[in-house]
Amino acid sequence: MISMYGSCLGSIANARRIFDDIQVKNSISWNSFISVYSQTGDPVSAFKLFTRMQTECIGSSFKPDEYTFGSLITAACSSINFGLCLLEQLLSTITKSGFLSDLYVGSALVNGFASFGLTNNATKIFGQMSSRNVVSMNGLMVGLVRQKCGEEAAKVFMEMMNLVDVNFDSYSILLSSFSEFSELEHGRRKGREVHSYLIRRGLDDTVVPLGNGLIKMYARCGDITAATSVFRLMVNKDLVSWNTMISGLDQNQCFEDAVSTFYAMRRTGLMPSNYTVISALSSCASLGWRINGQQIHGEALKLGLDVDVSVSNALLALYATIGGPPECKNIFSLMLDHDLVSWNSVIGALADSESSVPEAVKCFLDMMYYGWVPNKITFINVLVAASSLSLSKLNHQIHALVIKHFLANDRSIENALLACYGKCGEMDECEKIFSRMSERRDEASWNSMISGFIHNELLDKAVHLAWFMMQKGQKLDGFTFATVLSACASVATLERGMEVHACSVRACLESDVVVGSAIIDMYSKCGRIDYASRFFNMMPVRNVYSWNSMISGCARHGHGDKALELFMRMKLDGQLPDHVTFVGVLSACSHVGLVDEGFSHFSSMKEVYGLAPKMEHFSCMVDLLGRAGELDKIEDFINTMPMKPNVLIWRTVLGACCRTNGQKTELGRKAAEMLFELEPQNAANYVLLANMYASGGNWDGVAEARVAMKKAAAKKEAGCSWVKMKDGVHVFVAGDKSHPDNDMIYAKLKELNRKMRDAGYVPETRFALYDLEVESKEEILSYHSEKLAVAFVLTRDSRLPIRIMKNLRVCGDCHMAFKYISKIVGRVIILRDSNRFHHFDEGKCSCGDYW
Repeated sequence: MISMYGSCLGSIANARRIFDDIQVKNSISWNSFISVYSQTGDPVSAFKLFTRMQTECIGSSFKPDEYTFGSLITAACSSINFGLCLLEQLLSTITKSGFLSDLYVGSALVNGFASFGLTNNATKIFGQMSSRNVVSMNGLMVGLVRQKCGEEAAKVFMEMMNLVDVNFDSYSILLSSFSEFSELEHGRRKGREVHSYLIRRGLDDTVVPLGNGLIKMYARCGDITAATSVFRLMVNKDLVSWNTMISGLDQNQCFEDAVSTFYAMRRTGLMPSNYTVISALSSCASLGWRINGQQIHGEALKLGLDVDVSVSNALLALYATIGGPPECKNIFSLMLDHDLVSWNSVIGALADSESSVPEAVKCFLDMMYYGWVPNKITFINVLVAASSLSLSKLNHQIHALVIKHFLANDRSIENALLACYGKCGEMDECEKIFSRMSERRDEASWNSMISGFIHNELLDKAVHLAWFMMQKGQKLDGFTFATVLSACASVATLERGMEVHACSVRACLESDVVVGSAIIDMYSKCGRIDYASRFFNMMPVRNVYSWNSMISGCARHGHGDKALELFMRMKLDGQLPDHVTFVGVLSACSHVGLVDEGFSHFSSMKEVYGLAPKMEHFSCMVDLLGRAGELDKIEDFINTMPMKPNVLIWRTVLGACCRTNGQKTELGRKAAEMLFELEPQNAANYVLLANMYASGGNWDGVAEARVAMKKAAAKKEAGCSWVKMKDGVHVFVAGDKSHPDNDMIYAKLKELNRKMRDAGYVPETRFALYDLEVESKEEILSYHSEKLAVAFVLTRDSRLPIRIMKNLRVCGDCHMAFKYISKIVGRVIILRDSNRFHHFDEGKCSCGDYW
């Protein structure tokens, strides 16, 4: 009656009343009531009753037996918080009582310790048992598999298979152990051996649990073809068979097959379970299939499966991919229950959407408010959001929470912190974290540091770190190579770039299309457009980035015709252009003066390719008109723009007015006024205005521009040029006399000036932006930084091309002088200024003087 009321009818009160009414209780009475508490998952009441039993039965003839301990072990295992502690205390009591060797008690203990992950304890008890059966063996194997000790589980089976009556569960557990082998190929090979054994016994396609085990084993070992074959040959399939197959296809990235198998299962009349729906939704999310995902969502709603928190989590993941933050928030708000995965999913979805980043942080705060303890996924997601907000205080608060929850030494968290601090400009914090990581650093850690340096324009540090990384023997992946090559391109360090290129060849990554595109970009930005072109022609596969890098490189080097020819080849090759492609194409038209062709390409963006022109495309068109001298059309063109002109447009207009010798000062003044309103403290705007006035000889206007710059507290960037020699980088500013070889430089410059004048050079004094006598202007022009740099290089013996970098646009006089110098000394001079490359050779420049 105790068992009937307690276990069958669930009436604990009636069971207790009957138990209390028994005047003389024996072991069966006590065991029956302990069993009731055990089966109903009430370990506290079970152990309280056991304590009462020991107290009241002192001096009696009966003591706890194997049934008592069996029920108590089951009760202990049902407690998540203190079950292990109870189990360890029971082990001591059982050992003292002499029941450790009992088959029933020993099997229960093996199962119990194995379920808590203490496989060493379980194995030790299993070895101490005087007799063992399939239950104890299966329990030990399950525990070992859960702890990913596949080899040990298989070993237990091999040792015991001839000593116990192995059942179908034993084979199923054995099959599940193979996917937990340290070497998956070894596990797959053993799985095939067991499969062959089952075929010989005629069990593989007749016993449904074994068929299910084979499907699961092959799928988890990565042999989805074999899993599919087993599934098709099964005579009978149950819901578990279909679930296992759909899940296996999803896990092996056969997403289309997973969805089609889901629909095939529905056609058989079987009702999907929550596991089926979860796998099908996961595949739809991976494929980005909105309609199919919504159909399966509808199925889940009709079957009432959406109340399952795991199904709702799968829906969150689906709509994060195919929908957006509003749909994710709607799913989240309709969920009856949430778990940590739910919170992480919605925070991640909000963090990935630029417009919903603040909501991601708010959701994280709500999660903390409701008492949830964040895990590493939570922190990674919220750090992504924090990096977009660029709030230093928020970054440090999240970092403090990471430390509080003892996750500061987790590599994934550290990498997320590196990315976050790097995007927010706190490279000092990045360097502290990176230095503490030591052996925990992986490719993501190095990449985050290098990307952070590049993002914060600490390009030298980025290149040095990459160089240190390679010398340390750290393996570089494709992303790292692309990032490092980008850094080399930004600082125009050709030698380092070539070294990185060589390393990518040794790493067999040269044929990687992303790395290849970065190599093209590096060579073109470092002045070797010939190397870039040669590499481009050898690429086995090209994508839009490869074409864009080559087209932009040709445009940057003044090879506008070649850039347009590449654009034609790109279209013939079947590669559709994107927005970046047209920036290169329009720049090429601008640099060679092809006004009509430029407008034709500009119109084709929307009419042919459906690409809405962006601000940079309008800027290219303004530059095209300005370089062609058609300033009358610029204002009309600006008025037709669908968006309000930004600083890029107005600065381009003002730059164009500087080249008109004071003919379009009204338009220039208007552009300057707009720039002063948008960027009052940018010195470049005031300098351009002064240059415009100076080009027309309006010295009063020059003075006004300089006074305005002083009032705005705008600091002008000092013009400088630099060259890289074997002994390091040498930097020069106008009139510089601090160089150790100063005397030799000025002597060489004086010699060059004499030879240039003999060859017909006349200084263009209009580029000396001061109201001075002609002789004074000529002297100022003679000591510009790029002239000092070329004179320095010529003091050394070499016949190699001279490579000079300048942080500002080269002036017209220096451009003219370099043409003469290249012919006089018989050397190629490659000058990279802030706008483009100029290749001087035999008295000519690659720009054709159209710049």
